[in-house]
Amino acid sequence: MATIPSPTPTGRLLRTAEGVDLVLTRAFPLPVEEVWAAVTESARTARWFGPWEGDGAPGATVRVRLAFEEGEPWMELRVEECEAPHRLVVSTVDEVGSWDLELTLSGTSVGASGAGGTELRFIQHRDTGAGLGEIGPGWEYYLDLLRASLDGSQRPEFEDYYPAQKAYFEELTAE
Repeated sequence: MATIPSPTPTGRLLRTAEGVDLVLTRAFPLPVEEVWAAVTESARTARWFGPWEGDGAPGATVRVRLAFEEGEPWMELRVEECEAPHRLVVSTVDEVGSWDLELTLSGTSVGASGAGGTELRFIQHRDTGAGLGEIGPGWEYYLDLLRASLDGSQRPEFEDYYPAQKAYFEELTAE
């Protein structure tokens, strides 16, 4: 039986006036509306992150079930900004700290041909690069779960991301 190679990490760390941004991108051969639906509709987020319940409007808080985490815990997520179908900003606080996350989608809408292409840019705004060795592989995994939910490919296994990508993300903080 052939072994599947571990996925290649794609994350970058950008210094900002407030700290650092962990940035990961993915390209999808789909219209922006299709990718937007996959990251905002509960039935679709359930396929790669977890379902959510509540009012997804800016300023509102929703509950999200982390379907791919041990025990499938629920967490509260505040919708800070939502500019369909191009930008979503959310925040949450848990036992590890605060998480400020931003998704931007750029690309083409469905045209007469029905074709389009979208780049998703995922950004985690952070005070420091501390903990990236654990955090980065997790986001790589989730974004590849998103890809699998959109193209029907085999779901990745978290064990292929962590600890294999830990050193890569820790090295980003040293640069």
